[in-house]
Amino acid sequence: MKPFINEDFMLQSEAAKILYHDYAKDMPIYDYHCHLSPKEIAENKTFKNITEIWLYGDHYKWRAMRSLGISEELISGNGSDYDKFKAWSKAVPYTIGNPLYHWTHLELKRYFQTDLLLNEESSDEIWSHSNELLQREDFTVQKIIEKSNVKVICTTDDPTDDLQYHQAIKHNEDFQTKVLPTFRPDKAVEISRPDFNAYVDKLAETTNKEITTYESLLAAIETRAQYFHELGCRISDHGIQTLPFEPCTKEEASVIFEKVRSGLTVSHLEEMKYKTHTLLFLGRLYHSLGWAMQLHIGAIRNNNQRMFSKLGPDTGFDSVHDYSLAKQLNGFFNELDKNDELPKTIIYSLNPIHNYVIATACGNFQSGQGKGKMQFGSGWWFQDQKEGMLNQMTDLANLGLLSSFIGMLTDSRSFLSYTRHEYFRRILCQLVGGWVESGEAPADYQMLGSIVQDICYNNANQYFEIK
Repeated sequence: MKPFINEDFMLQSEAAKILYHDYAKDMPIYDYHCHLSPKEIAENKTFKNITEIWLYGDHYKWRAMRSLGISEELISGNGSDYDKFKAWSKAVPYTIGNPLYHWTHLELKRYFQTDLLLNEESSDEIWSHSNELLQREDFTVQKIIEKSNVKVICTTDDPTDDLQYHQAIKHNEDFQTKVLPTFRPDKAVEISRPDFNAYVDKLAETTNKEITTYESLLAAIETRAQYFHELGCRISDHGIQTLPFEPCTKEEASVIFEKVRSGLTVSHLEEMKYKTHTLLFLGRLYHSLGWAMQLHIGAIRNNNQRMFSKLGPDTGFDSVHDYSLAKQLNGFFNELDKNDELPKTIIYSLNPIHNYVIATACGNFQSGQGKGKMQFGSGWWFQDQKEGMLNQMTDLANLGLLSSFIGMLTDSRSFLSYTRHEYFRRILCQLVGGWVESGEAPADYQMLGSIVQDICYNNANQYFEIK
């Protein structure tokens, strides 16, 4: 019987097969946004079993298991690693139609060299086989990264991080993959969160300077950005529920900041004003540093209060938000562009109804400063599945230039998730190959193959200018 994950998996036409096997398959990976642990990379972590490398903290799998009524004890609780793996194995056949089914078997095939389909009957054999492989010297974190042909990894880091592990990786001559920090100052932007003042105090401690005014807060943020820049950072990131755009002077932002520092609460309008002014400051700062700015918009987080109180954030209780975006997005871009201070920008939306809004807004602010300066980012989170990826790429092709797209990222905490790049590349080649088969694109494989390779790696390598 032909293996489920075979060489032509998801490739339904001869054109798609040519594009994938001859052009996409062997391209390196440029993972410009992820949540991997720099500590685990620096320390070249090993894993005691497949549950530790595969299930710990994977809220995609956790959500699926909860949907099947599996006990939380076997998801995020105190169940043994073996019992948790068994529970996941029982769940896998019922994930058919969800990208988890494909991701699971791609990872088993690529990293554990098995064609077995994971289910209750095969679970013990896969458990023993994978755990035996994990004890080998070529299953350390660094070896997995090298095996996956990853050239650049950009982690996600708070401005208060000391980046000691990035420094350690940088000085490791035996590990060739670049691992660089990404600047994510969300906690300095989210002025209405209960921990805002504690965070400002932590930032003051990190910079060894008092933060008593809004101006001193911005100075502290800039100091940390310069520190990140010296260690190779060239990308920022923001995870925001909606994009604020309320006109606000520096004086107004200062009053709002001081109000919160004194223990008072602010109105929703004041919150939006402060966020707008601070994000515009950050956009100008990124432009001056030559960075790219990532905006991840549209997640409404921690919706299950009972479970959030037990497990905390990033445990599988977030969802897609609905909100107005077009006016704010164009206004935000325009305000930065007025004095030519708009940085290279990648904007991702969790809600597909905003695809046309984002793609057309990006088109308003492209420039001769570089190919694809304004990027409609890849299918993100709930959209990084086949339909979401196809919608994002098709909408980008219709309204912009797919050929300028910087491609896929993992956005993952798992070192086995690099197969998501393979998944994306197969979907990309099937899309473009389909155009050839239907007569909508010429069978010029040299031209189309070059575009596919650009999307897989070359565009990102050029876009971020990381040396």
